[in-house]
Amino acid sequence: MSAQLPEISRRVLLGTIAAGASVPVIAACGAPSNGTSTSSSNSPAPSVASTPSKPVTINVLDVAGNLALTKPAIEAFKSAHPEVVANVTYSTGTAPQLASKIQAQQQGGNVQTHLVLTGTDGLSAGIKLGLWQNLKSYYTQFFPDLMNNYQQGAANMAALAQDQGIELVWYPSGPLLEYNPSKVATPPDSTDALLEWAKANPGKYQYAQPRNSGPGRTWLMGLPYLLGDSDPTDPTNGWSKTWAYLTELNKYVSNYPSGTTTTMKNLAAGTVDLIASTTGWYINPRALGTVPASMKVAKFQSFTWVTDAQYGVIPKGVSSDELIANLRLLEWILTPEQQAVTYDKGYFYPGPAVKNVPISAAPASSQQVIQQYGVPDFDTWMTQYPMKNSLPADAQVTAFDLWDKHIGSTK
Repeated sequence: MSAQLPEISRRVLLGTIAAGASVPVIAACGAPSNGTSTSSSNSPAPSVASTPSKPVTINVLDVAGNLALTKPAIEAFKSAHPEVVANVTYSTGTAPQLASKIQAQQQGGNVQTHLVLTGTDGLSAGIKLGLWQNLKSYYTQFFPDLMNNYQQGAANMAALAQDQGIELVWYPSGPLLEYNPSKVATPPDSTDALLEWAKANPGKYQYAQPRNSGPGRTWLMGLPYLLGDSDPTDPTNGWSKTWAYLTELNKYVSNYPSGTTTTMKNLAAGTVDLIASTTGWYINPRALGTVPASMKVAKFQSFTWVTDAQYGVIPKGVSSDELIANLRLLEWILTPEQQAVTYDKGYFYPGPAVKNVPISAAPASSQQVIQQYGVPDFDTWMTQYPMKNSLPADAQVTAFDLWDKHIGSTK
């Protein structure tokens, strides 16, 4: 049975604005904040009405598979707040296509995408191009204790949004290896061992394109730590060992699929025997039957977790009413009750970004999946090994570009 969870405190409305009034969208700027108001008495933070002038339709675009985690919370919000949301539509896409899609809408003066659910890949591309609303000015009103409510790892990842998105879910990610035990008796436990295995089994190791794959980019960003590169945060000047390693490994990799699901299906079909994986990507496809439950997971002898997160971002150009509805929705998703749903079927294990949301608070179906398909060692490893953030926006885009140019383009 789910535990009773405390309610998050209600928003504090600043200023005196009549409910239902339409107010301009104010885009704040500045360095990433700690989730508290940075305004001074001479320049108070702007506030907006607590309710749109009329219920709105929110068009949600998911480029991260995030709806598996948050759609129940979104639907619950729609049911609980008909005065805010009249309807929600859903569409999906890929992270590499996201920036051009939003940019085209903005240049045409017709922003039809009101909320984007994205990983660090789409987040980073949009930050670099200036596509997302800066939300810092609305923290005090809608997210009064944002950073304090996050788990420490999630709080660290929240900074990557540069106030241009709200982190919704978090997990340690990887890099991990997933393998077919009938083909791989002893999985590689070091980068040298992996390279030797790939040489002996050409075409049998695979990872997806980092630009559009959580396990792919976790593998890419985890390698500098595994190899002892000079600066794991600088893909241009600090990854000499990483690029040399990937170039050598590339000789024994047949191709790089455009998404993680293809690597999972290839593992299930026996096309490959060993793939890059993460905690959630190991649990969820086995629970769904995409990958046989008999597949196994392994870690490197000594490694650093590269943490991952998914965010809700609001494109510039939405109306004031749409902005208010989105802020209310994102606030709702961060309540402990809704965060408990993000355990889902292990897709982003653990999932919740906020504190004090144990698995015992999750729906019974989620608890059953984790019990049947989860790996108790994951929780142990999370305490044994250090955790580092994914790369910030500019560095992440640079890493993807370099990989595309030097590795991906060769296949």
